[in-house]
Amino acid sequence: MADGLRWGWLTAAAVGVLVALDGGSLAPLGSAPAQAQDGGTITLRSDIQEANAATGIITARGNVQIDYPARRITATSAQADYFSNEQRIVLSGNVIVNQEGNTLRAEVVTYLVDEDRFIATPRPNTQVEAVYTLPPAAPSSVQGGGEAGRPPTPRPPTVLDVSPVGP
Repeated sequence: MADGLRWGWLTAAAVGVLVALDGGSLAPLGSAPAQAQDGGTITLRSDIQEANAATGIITARGNVQIDYPARRITATSAQADYFSNEQRIVLSGNVIVNQEGNTLRAEVVTYLVDEDRFIATPRPNTQVEAVYTLPPAAPSSVQGGGEAGRPPTPRPPTVLDVSPVGP
């Protein structure tokens, strides 16, 4: 844990409170955001935040907003639990994650920071929704032909990296 974090529980109850996550440590409130392991900064904002120095768990509740510019990720949810020892963030309650034009909606989304991987779980009797922005088609493929006398060059298939949902 960070040298500046020596208390057992921290509870902040103000709109727009800022906590920066840093490879297993918690930056004191009011300080500049800390650097994540890949050189980026993850900023967590919410109505209420609690941090437990003994367990390394930060819980944010109410209007949760996450911003991770290094990986172009923004997210909103009702609650977020950051497990600093595991580099894992669990978002719950009407979760919306945006990354480079792609959107993921679910009841619970687990983000494995070191692996840059999302695992989504829907509400009962519903489904996870993912909207992917695909790259534009090459001009020769759109027009249906290649160079004069040659067939169009086939595009490689689009591969989406989606982790299976399950226990």
